[in-house]
Amino acid sequence: MTKKATGAVGAKPRRNGNDPLGANSEIGRKLKQYYDELVSDEVPDRFAELLSQLEKAEPTQKKA
Repeated sequence: MTKKATGAVGAKPRRNGNDPLGANSEIGRKLKQYYDELVSDEVPDRFAELLSQLEKAEPTQKKA
């Protein structure tokens, strides 16, 4: 008894005429949404303090 497989294996993705990227468009939208949320988050105080200490510890470089 063998069943005919249906589904993702060998299946071509459906493409809407308005959306040439198909499923990739949804992935792109999700990534952009995640990035936008990440960028809008505030920097934690402890992290900002560590960055400030690092900047002070680095030797000043002359710009050429």
